[in-house]
This record gives sequence, C-alpha cells and structure tokens, in this order.
Amino acid sequence: MQENVKQKLKGKNPVHEEIAAEITARGPITVAEYMERAVSAYYKTQEPFGVRGDFTTAPEISQMFGEMVGAWLVDAWMQMGRPGNVKLVELGPGKGTLAADIMRTVSNWPDFKNVVTLHLVETSPRLKGLQALTLKNVSVGWYDSFDEVPEGVCFVVANEFFDALPIHQLKKTKDGWCERRIGYDAEHDVFFFTTAPLDFKLEGMMPEDFMAAPEGSIFEISPASLEVMQRVSERIARHGGAALILDYGHAEAGLGDTLQAVAHHKYADVLEDPGLRDITAHVDFGTLKAVASQRAVVSGPVTQGEFLIGLGIEARAQSLCKKATDEQREDITTALCRLVAPKEMGRLFKVMALTSREKPIQPAGFVPAAGEQHETHHD
Repeated sequence: MQENVKQKLKGKNPVHEEIAAEITARGPITVAEYMERAVSAYYKTQEPFGVRGDFTTAPEISQMFGEMVGAWLVDAWMQMGRPGNVKLVELGPGKGTLAADIMRTVSNWPDFKNVVTLHLVETSPRLKGLQALTLKNVSVGWYDSFDEVPEGVCFVVANEFFDALPIHQLKKTKDGWCERRIGYDAEHDVFFFTTAPLDFKLEGMMPEDFMAAPEGSIFEISPASLEVMQRVSERIARHGGAALILDYGHAEAGLGDTLQAVAHHKYADVLEDPGLRDITAHVDFGTLKAVASQRAVVSGPVTQGEFLIGLGIEARAQSLCKKATDEQREDITTALCRLVAPKEMGRLFKVMALTSREKPIQPAGFVPAAGEQHETHHD
C-alpha cells in the first residue's frame, strides 16, 4: 500500500508527498503536526511578503508602524530608568522591515541607541538572507530560538509571529470532545479532516463553560504559543524589560475554527498544497495573558487601532503629508486607514504588552487595567 502511494505521489509537491506518506504509514496526524510541517517548509522556500507574495504585514504597509513601535520602546526604556545593555529581540522578523524602521527611529534618541543591540529569532535561512540585506548597516545577531538570545534586559517585539505557531483543534462530537486530525485519501490524493479520541486530559486546557458546548463546536489551543510566552515572561521577570505582541486574534478564549490559508492575497484551502501557502490561526490573547500574568505585568490586549492612535500615528501621518506630493499623501492616508480603521486591521489586530513586576510602568498606548474593555470571540 505505502509503495503504491509513493509511486502515485512521485513528482508532486514534496511537502504534500511527505505528509501523505507519513499519514499512510501511521494514520491521521494532528492539526498541529500538519501545520508545523507546512508552515516550516513555506517560510523556507516561498516568498510570503508584499505584492508578489501571499500577504502584506503592517511594517510593509507603512514606515509609520515601525516608528510607533520604536517610540514605544524608547518610552518604556525611559520609564524603567534607562537600563544599559538592552537586547532588542524580534521574533519572526520577516524581511527585517520592522527591525530596520525601529532602529532608524531610535536613532533620534542616542542614549537608547547606544545601549541597545539587535537580536533576531529566525529559523529560515532564506529569510535570514533577506534580513541581512534590509539591515546591512546594522549589527545583528541571529538565533534559531529565543532561549539562545544572551541573558540580560530584554525588549521583545513579536508582530504576526504567534498566528503562525501550530494549534491543536478539538471538536465536540456525539461522543464528547475529540481531537481533530488530518487523514489522507490515497485514491483521490486529497487530505481530509477526521477525529480521534483525546490522548490527554481536558481539565485545565479548556474553560469549564466550554465543556458543554453543542456538537460541532471547535476549540483551539496552541501549546507552542504558550511555551514561547512563558519563556518571554520568565526572561522579563529575571532581568527586566518588556514585550510587545501584535497580531490578529481574539481578546478572550472562544469557540470557533480559525485555521486559514492564504495564497496570493486570497483565502485558500488549508488542505491543499501544504508548504506552498501560508497557514495561520487567530491568536488567543486571553490564554496568552493568563500564562504571562504568572510572571509579568500584562497590559491589554487593546485593538491595534486604539494602540497606534494612542501613540500618535495620526499626528505622524499629518507631519509626513506636509512634505509629500499629492500621490504620496494619498498613499500615507490609505496606509493609515489600513492600520487603524476598524474594518481594516484596526479592530481584528490586537496589541498586548508585558512589563516587569520589579519596576512597574504604564506602557504607552494602553489604558490602565481598570479601564480595559475586552471583546469576546465567537464562532
């Protein structure tokens, strides 16, 4: 049977071939396993970003995004008493555009620029090459994981990083909660969703009020995301610093299938062409906050629109428009709208900050905790 499958798949997309052969050999795999293989291959071989890629991130839309993040970092640093030897760490830095805009912006504050070094956590050799070109005038350290970044005061930025980390999906069936898995139909050469009994205890993983959810409900959890958040919050607790998380998702844990694929700026089938298209899931900020709160002070999540407007992005846009041509002014206005308008990125995208308990600060762009308002994600 397995040899027949290998013959049929010869010359196909290699990631499709590998996953199909593995499922044929040992049975359906978890959504997390499928996503991990597909996403890893995608970032190593494809061009994800920009007009020619599959999607556009906020730093690619406008320099204003990176400028706001850079100003936020400097403000947090000042509130913390201007510590020395600061590691600025970006998780999943894409083409390096955000890091470049941040470093250019912080040059306006030489005291900060002189104590900060840039550290990028990136696993794709191809993207490291692009980052090196974008940051050719900046001293950069590259690492395969956050744990490899040298110890010390740490400022972490993660823009559209957590959405690409693998998720497990649980589905409520007539027999109760099961794990959603991905099988393979060799006859038709297609992947399909199926379910299998849970091989772990559900208690503690799912909010109790979700236990009695109706049949067909989907619940998502990302152990990989929770582990990264734990490591980041532990580092901040040990050495001081801050983290800024920007991504699309929901402010509180919810039910619903958010697994999605994008190719050429359009939604695509998650189960087709693994490794050739971007696969993501909405970030569960509520659960990330619960993990981070064990060791750090958490601000937010607030919407990206609220955050950027609170930092003064509208005033920055006006300033840029004064020196711009008519065409440039139109581009600036369009970019501002994409970043902050509720129907664009302004509402779906959320922002959350972690800061040290040892030196409490009030991070810019966030209202005090008592005034926070959360959205709830629904199917």
